[in-house]
Amino acid sequence: MADIPKVTLPSGISVPALGLGTWQMGEDARNSDVEVGSLRRGLDLGMTLVDTAEMYGEGGAETVTGAAIAGRRENVFLVSKVYPWNGSREGVIAACDRSLQRLKTDRLDLYLLHWRGEHPLQETVAGFEELCRAGKIAGWGVSNFDLSDMEELMAVPEGKNCAVNQVLYNLSRRGVEYDLLPWCQERGIPLMAYSPIEQGRLVRNGELIRIAKANQATPAQVALAFLLERDGVIAIPKSSNPQRVEENVQAADLDLSDEDWEALDAAFPPPDRKMPLQML
Repeated sequence: MADIPKVTLPSGISVPALGLGTWQMGEDARNSDVEVGSLRRGLDLGMTLVDTAEMYGEGGAETVTGAAIAGRRENVFLVSKVYPWNGSREGVIAACDRSLQRLKTDRLDLYLLHWRGEHPLQETVAGFEELCRAGKIAGWGVSNFDLSDMEELMAVPEGKNCAVNQVLYNLSRRGVEYDLLPWCQERGIPLMAYSPIEQGRLVRNGELIRIAKANQATPAQVALAFLLERDGVIAIPKSSNPQRVEENVQAADLDLSDEDWEALDAAFPPPDRKMPLQML
């Protein structure tokens, strides 16, 4: 089994730096058995952090996730996300209850605001904190927050309890490295990188293919290894193919050379100025 590195959350809990995404799962019931099997294979291999959301398949991905973690909830670090329009104090609590029902569990390990909406952050945080006190969530965080959003969050009551920020981050989208990632690293707030392989588009890059071949690896493994090399970053690739999941986890054992890292920087230059946070 691959030796997956760990990332420590502000609470002191360590989680795998390589987890399982569920975006686009739960959209077609005919695929649910395959999706459940793929998630279970990932759990078997140590990718015990599972990320889902009420948005994915309008709850369908949470239902699939619930089936996948049945009987093994104690060994899973479970993350879900709330729609921004459910981000009022009362709305967050009601949405969480619905998610828990679909997931067939009594608690989430992390509950994230999916992106900013019309509700004041103070209200959303108040709802999250109430869920913490009720034992329905162990912690909370945000998603798609740029640096200015994070600074605003830190200024609201109990905003500093934010445990993670989930953003679009991969080799082709490195803008967060200019300011957001260093800011989060200084404060011990991990970044969770969604679409770490750019929904499969990165694997067609010629230079990535070349580096992968030189290391007897796949382009996806190199793309994941890039994120695993970063302090305080958690990658959550999604795959409904158990064989692909097995390939993904092997990225943790990939040891790239200095020349490889230089080649990646040349092909995918790091940012030299502030860039707006990107979303998919």
